[in-house]
Amino acid sequence: MEMSTEAIKEVRGRTNAGVLECKDALLEAGGDIEKAVEGLRRRGLSVAEKKAGRVVSEGIIEAYTHHTREVGALVELNCESDFVARTDEFKQLAHDLAMQVTAAFPEYIAPEDIPADVELDPQEVCLLLQPFIKEPGMTVGEIIAETVAKVGENIKVRRFVRFQLGC
Repeated sequence: MEMSTEAIKEVRGRTNAGVLECKDALLEAGGDIEKAVEGLRRRGLSVAEKKAGRVVSEGIIEAYTHHTREVGALVELNCESDFVARTDEFKQLAHDLAMQVTAAFPEYIAPEDIPADVELDPQEVCLLLQPFIKEPGMTVGEIIAETVAKVGENIKVRRFVRFQLGC
């Protein structure tokens, strides 16, 4: 089965996966673009799971300030090498996460960070479980997993802080 260039471009544009990966995903999905995108996302999650135990000692600190200059955030995002920390994909992820922290008020990174005696909805207060502000159909954790698949290294949010005037 021959895949059209337009279909491959569409899948590549939505996933940032390689051309051959997009073509293979389309072949597996019988030409269905939505199924191909979903298949590539699932692959990205499995790649992220395999890399989850790796040590992350490099990275960047990203700052974001809302246009009103009344709220902002700092996010420390770590990866395995300084090479990946300098890539556009990693920098964009760090920026997006700083925007997420500014907009969505997370208190913790993951559910295991919530103290046992506190009753909170993990999807509201945990950064990794929140719907991603730029793509609400995905969680922040899924966006990070996609980036792990793209750059080939483990990525972790080490810490974040949100600032707001008067609070």
